[in-house]
Amino acid sequence: MSSEILIVVPTYNERDNVVPLCEELLARPERPDVLVVDDNSPDGTAAEARAVGARCPGRMHVLCREKKGGRGGAVLAGFSWGLGRDYGFFFEMDADFSHRPDEIPLFLEAARGADVVVGSRYLPASRILNWPPGRLFFSKLANRYARFLLRIPITDYTNGFRCYRRAAVEAIDVGAVDASGYVVLSEIAYQLYRRRFRFAEVPTEFVNRRRGESNLSPGEIVSAFVGVLRLAAKGGRFGPRRDRP
Repeated sequence: MSSEILIVVPTYNERDNVVPLCEELLARPERPDVLVVDDNSPDGTAAEARAVGARCPGRMHVLCREKKGGRGGAVLAGFSWGLGRDYGFFFEMDADFSHRPDEIPLFLEAARGADVVVGSRYLPASRILNWPPGRLFFSKLANRYARFLLRIPITDYTNGFRCYRRAAVEAIDVGAVDASGYVVLSEIAYQLYRRRFRFAEVPTEFVNRRRGESNLSPGEIVSAFVGVLRLAAKGGRFGPRRDRP
């Protein structure tokens, strides 16, 4: 294996997006490997991804799960797969082009001094494009709520464009993650912050999806708020931080 970078892309019904995204990622000068983790999409997303893999053997991979299990679980499955290889950096990003591949160098530069790098939509240099006002209001509210309770030094708890050093991924206690969906982002950050891993943020341009429909359900919204409260009850708000393993 030549690449030290793995990009995990969780998918569910992303047939229209998965091929152009993966082709763009594979053409990047950083030469990352790409792993699509598909939750048995009925629209044939996995087959489209495999077709890209056939053209790029060794760099494009597809991991299929039996049923829809949520974005967070798909990312963790992808990380587990990647830990069996020699990758030094693990990215996660969405399949719908809301995250820009050309920002990858910003993450790698920040990772020189950090273990976890978050693409934040709420830094002064960041931009959010084409989001309805209600969605933007909810996102800001959710992030302020999470920051108040968990006190992790980041401004964006819910954006899934992130880069992790291998040591951070190895330290994630997958068995202790009992959430699903986007709240897993907060749970992973909570674990790593409590273990004294270093966090950094980079500005990002977040673009509302151009093709397909959002997979964020009302149930996941409720789960996110309840999940953050549960994390705080476990010690995220007031508990002491532990040394890194």
